[in-house]
Amino acid sequence: MKIALIAHDRKKDVMVKLVTAYREILAQHELFATGTTGKRVEEATQLPVHRYKSGPLGGDQQIGAMISQDDLDMVIFLRDPLAAQPHEPDVTALIRLSDVYEIPLATNMGTAEILLRGLAAGFADFRQVIHETDNRPLSL
Repeated sequence: MKIALIAHDRKKDVMVKLVTAYREILAQHELFATGTTGKRVEEATQLPVHRYKSGPLGGDQQIGAMISQDDLDMVIFLRDPLAAQPHEPDVTALIRLSDVYEIPLATNMGTAEILLRGLAAGFADFRQVIHETDNRPLSL
């Protein structure tokens, strides 16, 4: 799967801890990230990361473009909900695109861990399952 990693400044340390903890799972997938987040992840884990520009300089939009081209499978975006972001419209657009294209999006550590544990359990092609059932709820 193609997985995007994005973290606001005050969440970059948390992202590094997350990727370090789930390194073995993430090593099996293709990683993409905004500038500084990608650099920090690469340095801490030695995993290859395709790096885009930093979020405020267009990195969020570059990842949004991947979503709209159906070229991304998951987004882990650790947001800082208590700090104003100068590029908030880009953040909102990225979240909206994830919803439009049914891309799983984690905006906090708890949700990110659930998505990553789902990958480890082999539950990777959830979008195909949804489309095969004509958007009817899945019976568990």
